[in-house]
Amino acid sequence: MSSGMAVTHRKLLAVGLIGSSIEWYDFFLYSTAAALAFPKIFFPGATELTGTLLAFSTFWAGFLARPIGGVIAGHFGDRLGRKPVVTFCLWLMTASTFLIGCLPGAAQIGVFAPVLLVALRFIQGLACGGQWGGIVLLLTESTGPKRRGFAGTFGQMSVPFGSLLGTTVFLAATAALTNEQFISWGWRIPFFCSAVMAPVVLYIQRRVEDTPVFRQLSDQAEAEVTQRRIASAPLTDVLRASWRRILMGAGLLAGTNALFYISTAGLLSYGTHQLGMSRDGLLVCSMLSSLATFSFICLGGHLSDRLGRRPVILLGGLGMLLWAFPYFWLIDSASLVLVFLSVTIAGVFQSIGYGPLAAYLGELFAPNVRYSGVSMAYQLAAITISGGTPALTTFLIASTGSTALVSAYIALAACITILCAWKLPETNCAEVRADPIGVPGDRVHSQLSH
Repeated sequence: MSSGMAVTHRKLLAVGLIGSSIEWYDFFLYSTAAALAFPKIFFPGATELTGTLLAFSTFWAGFLARPIGGVIAGHFGDRLGRKPVVTFCLWLMTASTFLIGCLPGAAQIGVFAPVLLVALRFIQGLACGGQWGGIVLLLTESTGPKRRGFAGTFGQMSVPFGSLLGTTVFLAATAALTNEQFISWGWRIPFFCSAVMAPVVLYIQRRVEDTPVFRQLSDQAEAEVTQRRIASAPLTDVLRASWRRILMGAGLLAGTNALFYISTAGLLSYGTHQLGMSRDGLLVCSMLSSLATFSFICLGGHLSDRLGRRPVILLGGLGMLLWAFPYFWLIDSASLVLVFLSVTIAGVFQSIGYGPLAAYLGELFAPNVRYSGVSMAYQLAAITISGGTPALTTFLIASTGSTALVSAYIALAACITILCAWKLPETNCAEVRADPIGVPGDRVHSQLSH
């Protein structure tokens, strides 16, 4: 790679990390607000448990929308290019997050308040469902196979970084305001901060080029060198040829998604309501844990370039399985030090397994249907695992008085990750590294073209 190309790619990595981090910041703000403020703002007449469950149910609306956003974005991303779809999704997320901060509560407009909240959360989900696949493809399709796992982590690292940003802003708001001020108006400040996304989106829109892989497909279609390379119905094509890979790709995310949302929204609700722990103390634990585990995502991606994708994901899944029960044994002590230790160890295993997934999912699908395949796999995991985990955690603990079933749920999710990684093919073996766009995906492409 020439020095000019290297500088350009480093800029792309930085833009991908910053843009996607702010996008996830916007999306994760909701989980913290749902645990701390939304039950009182939008469901003031409900009991504490019912209000929390209702708030987490609206949280799920964003995950219900994510597969729809993934389908729509995948269709246009495979036909029009990665960059324009990513740009549109980022604008949509910025607007919907800012508008959540503007919403009146149930005390002002009654039942219309939660209805509008769900509608804006749904739009957030559409935007989030569309942007992830585009961001990681902009990163991974713009570099060679030996660096693809590492490049993809700059999209993956944005998840804990976005969560860290959201937690930090909420922590600052709760520290600067009284509880009454925070519930009255202070919770809106983090949502208004989403306006900082605008300059980043403008930069991507004006300065970032689409990926070499998509430009190659587009040139081939225009020149009619081969059969039409840009799929006219990418979702139909990828479902027909690779539906098993979509399901197993979603399964790869089961363990890391379950553990992540338990460690953020679920733990915050459980710790404050059931264990009587300090809200600010738990936010600090979450923030420090994100900082401590941030680099392990990068490490996981880097190792997958050297050792292969599957071994690294299997290592992360095995670690999550072994830690499922000790995780809550430490948390139930109600000691902030032990909570930090538990969440951080879980975060290390989760991050190692999460790091290679951006490159791995992309390599599983043919270039002309890759955006659709990646988005469907990722967002299927979101709707089945991520969105319902905080509500399920709250319900299981409230109904049994124990965290044992939640630990069993983590263990089950980790087993699904291990099984799917075991069954799927390796995409970064020696012969694949020599191929600029990935042998496994091209085999699927050959099936689709014939």
